[in-house]
Amino acid sequence: MPPLLIVLGGLPATGKTTVAAELARRSGFSFLRVDTIEHAIVRSTPLAHPLGPAGYVVAQGVAGDLLRTGVSVVAECVNPLALTRDAWRDTGFAAGARVLEAEIVCSDPAEHRRRAESRDTGIPGHVPPTWAAITAREYEPWTRDRLVVDTARLPVDEAVAVIEAAARSRR
Repeated sequence: MPPLLIVLGGLPATGKTTVAAELARRSGFSFLRVDTIEHAIVRSTPLAHPLGPAGYVVAQGVAGDLLRTGVSVVAECVNPLALTRDAWRDTGFAAGARVLEAEIVCSDPAEHRRRAESRDTGIPGHVPPTWAAITAREYEPWTRDRLVVDTARLPVDEAVAVIEAAARSRR
């Protein structure tokens, strides 16, 4: 069976990283986090933030390599534009992989804000966006079907189980 690319996108502080990391642990898939890649680029080069597409391009290149060797991948990123979503899907299909796109949302604005204001990104030196930056961020509406997982309604284990069930249906 071809490998699977699971792309988890959504606004910052919705729970994407928590869900993606647990999904990768449970599935044994490789885990690519665009924030980690972007922060490494910023630390290692004179480039300033925002980087534009650099983190996404690197992550998609690594994902393509992994998928072509038969390794399934969980990729986690904001994925805010149709352009970025198309690029992830194209990466998977070009590597002969199956693709599952999921949008992680937090439908409770108070909980979303609480998470944004209190979270630790787990990336030393990385400063997460403020609530004002999150709410002002460009984030295009989706124009195609995707799995929507609401972390305001589902605990992490249940959110992962929903994604795992959708992944099984991709066979």
